[in-house]
Amino acid sequence: MKSQDSAFWKEAINDEMDSIMGNQIWILIDLPPGSKPIGYKWIFKKKMKVDGTIQKFKARFVAKGFTQKQCINYFDTYALVEMIATIRLLISLTSIYNLVVHQMDVKTAFLNGKLEEEVYMEQLEGFVVPGQKHKVCKLVKSLYGLKQAPKQWNQKFDNVILASGHKINEPEKCIYSKFENGKGVIICLYIDDMLIFGTDLEKMENTKKFLLNNFAMKDMGVVDVILGIKITRDESTIVLSQSHYIEKVLKKFDLLNCISASTPMDPQIKLVSNAGRKIDQLKYASLIDFLMYIMTCTRPDIAYVVGKLSRYTSNPSSLHWQALNRVLRYLKKTINYGLCYNGYPSVLEGYSDASWITSLEDHAFTSGWIFVLGVEAISWGSKKQTCITDSTMAVEFIVLAAASK
Repeated sequence: MKSQDSAFWKEAINDEMDSIMGNQIWILIDLPPGSKPIGYKWIFKKKMKVDGTIQKFKARFVAKGFTQKQCINYFDTYALVEMIATIRLLISLTSIYNLVVHQMDVKTAFLNGKLEEEVYMEQLEGFVVPGQKHKVCKLVKSLYGLKQAPKQWNQKFDNVILASGHKINEPEKCIYSKFENGKGVIICLYIDDMLIFGTDLEKMENTKKFLLNNFAMKDMGVVDVILGIKITRDESTIVLSQSHYIEKVLKKFDLLNCISASTPMDPQIKLVSNAGRKIDQLKYASLIDFLMYIMTCTRPDIAYVVGKLSRYTSNPSSLHWQALNRVLRYLKKTINYGLCYNGYPSVLEGYSDASWITSLEDHAFTSGWIFVLGVEAISWGSKKQTCITDSTMAVEFIVLAAASK
């Protein structure tokens, strides 16, 4: 390695190999006749803090799962993750019932699952066992990159957590709870990131001790950032925001010093297909992706315009790009906006609305909805409906059906 950070990357590689060897991921055998080993590669990433400094140099060893053949070395590939709305719901309940919230990170989570299929892999360059160069690795546990790795990790975690008396939430199977005499914890798992909501510190510490005894984990203490969402808490409120993420997007698209805008969309601009010169489709789709994530996590105020502009991803023009930049300029002005949960009474309410035949191109209508717990938003959406209606009453029923899903 010639990078100025080579010492850090080498340390990260050694840490990854220690995890793999410690978990006894494979055994060396002669390749069975008719079998073909899959390849591997290294992925390097710098994990950043909210303030932009480097938190960790991360090296991940992954199998080339794209070379696997279905029904030969993998079968099912599903993986369960909870919805962002569920995290917001739990944060809202935290503000109402004054829960304790801590965060844990599962180290090399996918290495925990046991494989049910026979998978063979080439030995690692630089780590070939002397005298056994002709042999291959037979994987006995899952590895990052394998198609079935997420499923195997979910199954392993379920088996351990359910055996300890926790209950799984059927509608959202990555949520686990355990309560006794009104006290307990709720565990929220998102792949290898974990939030633990507890009624008191004693229950919290007991749960973390149990998890640390069963998995290689990092205790990150009181939650600060989860999935790119900054969580700020004081005595009376919890605020979810993404100012650091928005700043990163502004910088990426050279709009950090742009003139801000007061609204996310110019009402004078009529968005239609094939208007203006064509622009880079990949760049347009990339910005849509960033804005979608911001909208989905903490900013319902840009849901309509992002949904509208995403319809032109296949053939974007300069007019659509101008409108996208307007959204970024609005986010710059409102960079510190967020969702504030202040513990008001827990009454769940939902609101929906729709515009009828406002599209100039296909007469489709756009629906929108939001659900609040107390006065805090926990779920929302804006969507172009595919059906054509002949009355405003029919529109309202369709929107209600979409919102209730």
